[in-house]
Amino acid sequence: MNRPKRILVIKFSALGDVVQAFGAFETIRKAHPDAEITLLTTPPYADLARDSRLFDRIETDGRPKGVLATIALLRRQRRARYARVYDLQTSSRSAGYRAFFFPRFPEWSGISPGASHRQRGPERETMHNLDRLADQLHIAGIGPAYPLGEAPPPDLSWAVRATRGEHASSAERFGVTPPYALLIPGVSPGRTEKLWPTASFAALARRLRARGLQIVVAGGPGETPLARAIQDAVPEAVDLTGKTRMVDLAGLGAEAALCVTGDTGPGHTAAYAGAPGLMLMSAASSPRHYAPRAAMRVLQVDDLNALTPEAVLEALGSLARERR
Repeated sequence: MNRPKRILVIKFSALGDVVQAFGAFETIRKAHPDAEITLLTTPPYADLARDSRLFDRIETDGRPKGVLATIALLRRQRRARYARVYDLQTSSRSAGYRAFFFPRFPEWSGISPGASHRQRGPERETMHNLDRLADQLHIAGIGPAYPLGEAPPPDLSWAVRATRGEHASSAERFGVTPPYALLIPGVSPGRTEKLWPTASFAALARRLRARGLQIVVAGGPGETPLARAIQDAVPEAVDLTGKTRMVDLAGLGAEAALCVTGDTGPGHTAAYAGAPGLMLMSAASSPRHYAPRAAMRVLQVDDLNALTPEAVLEALGSLARERR
């Protein structure tokens, strides 16, 4: 009996980039329906990848620490005898992993010198993430050529279904009463220039609550102090920070009446699940590369400290209408 062909997909981080890559993951699975496909990633994204059911194996040591861990990764990759590798991370680290396979290189999709399906040229650096991924897979011979700006967004309907479990909706599962506004106030550690002030989120929450929307605050454990500050303004706000998996953000986003988020991975997850609303970006963000290609729109200002809740309400328009 012949062993199934083995395929390796490399994608380490970050959450927003991983979410945007799920369209590419699905294209790879459809192109290799009978292959054994392994995802090489990092621990935070393993559960999300498992929930997608697009991979046969998930390995989480994509960024090994120390010489011994790197040697263990090298040996395992060589033993696997992959027929093809899709390096969707396309970092200097992931590109360098091609050397692991010397002298029997698998087919390689990525930016590594000597790759059989190399994505080259400076224009890739100016593309939106979705266009760059689609172009890479087209060069690899498994995806169509999309006009610039028209590569489709990922379909996260599987994530919405996964989070509901036996409940009728994600809202029911988390004890949330619709209609609700999903607020995601946090940003990546060390990126405070992307943070809309908590006081502004709290003021927005008061206004949305006055219009008949329940307030739900989501994010990681590190955002719990932000949620508590919003609860000081709206005591009945539901704090889900640190209480959800990544996949849960898709379900909550899909069912939200609106979502207001910073330029952060959880916000991209909600956006690609269908959440309408706004992603707030400062001059430190690059909508050209990362703006959600979804119902959620981008509101960008040079300095988020100068952005008022009234301006956000105006940009939300009919989404923030009064509920009776």
